[in-house]
Amino acid sequence: MPAKVPVTVVTGFLGAGKTTLVRHLLQNNQGRRIAVLVNEFGEVGIDGELLRSCRVCDEDDDFNGNIVELANGCLCCTVQEEFLPTMQELLKRQDSIDNIVIETSGLALPKPLVRAFRWPEIRTGATVDGVVTVVDCQALAHDKLVGDLDALEAQRQADDSLEHETPIEELFEDQLNCADLVLLTKVDLVDEETRSNVQRWLESQVQPGVKIVPCENGSVVSEVLLGFNAAVEDHLETRPSHHDDEEDHDHDDHINAVHLTIDRSFNAKALTQRLQQLVEKEEIYRIKGFVDVPDKSMRLVLQGVGKRIDTFFDRPWRADETRQTQLVFIGNGLEIDRISTFLEAV
Repeated sequence: MPAKVPVTVVTGFLGAGKTTLVRHLLQNNQGRRIAVLVNEFGEVGIDGELLRSCRVCDEDDDFNGNIVELANGCLCCTVQEEFLPTMQELLKRQDSIDNIVIETSGLALPKPLVRAFRWPEIRTGATVDGVVTVVDCQALAHDKLVGDLDALEAQRQADDSLEHETPIEELFEDQLNCADLVLLTKVDLVDEETRSNVQRWLESQVQPGVKIVPCENGSVVSEVLLGFNAAVEDHLETRPSHHDDEEDHDHDDHINAVHLTIDRSFNAKALTQRLQQLVEKEEIYRIKGFVDVPDKSMRLVLQGVGKRIDTFFDRPWRADETRQTQLVFIGNGLEIDRISTFLEAV
């Protein structure tokens, strides 16, 4: 019987840097044949397209270069409808795959996904090698969704019965509790004292023995991410979750994704400033997409977390594709008409 294919689950909060991490892994795969499942929240495959554009994949492959994008909700909610048949198809080719990496959406609970590896259709061919949780250092220190770390910790220590966690905070705790490794990203965007405070707080939140590794731009050697041999699906009882007593779980019904396709170009600076204004008016957790910039032959990638918006040019526009601006907004109670109208002023 062939050995089981090791699967690495990459989880983490919205905008933490999961796609950047996976891109770096693909570009520095040390000869490994890695299949990637991208779990996208929203209608446009922004993350899948970013991974395909890393240009280390076989464009003629039946699976678009071993990258399979599940665009219909988070994996932990759709494992039966999409994840199971996808894994079955991948395992038909397990002799040509060394590793599988699953990038979950920022709203996905990791434990239900790992539990799916107990299913008979999967467990004979694949095992969860390890769970890597990606945490944005700057966001954790300053984001309003987390708040003041010292005050939050003092409040929790003072009263264990407090029910002050938002669903997002519960999700964050579940992702930490399920981790074999925590990657602390964007450490270059904070000072040394802030980084130390965040890392010290994280060390008090993770399970015993779980290491926290600082990194910049997803730059981590593959040996750190792969090869835990943890067989996580066999030891889930050691990884507590807020949802352990629930048969199913629901995400916050008010969290939604709005997708805009705009047939026009934008000045990058003007669009960024307008989006920062929009974030002040709306409860937006994440912005991501592609922008058509006038007089530029390359496509602009835009990624935003809170008011911080980063941009870079990733590749030339292809002759067979339409130059247009595509943006996905993830937030609370977002309305497409309201956002579209706001951007008309750019």
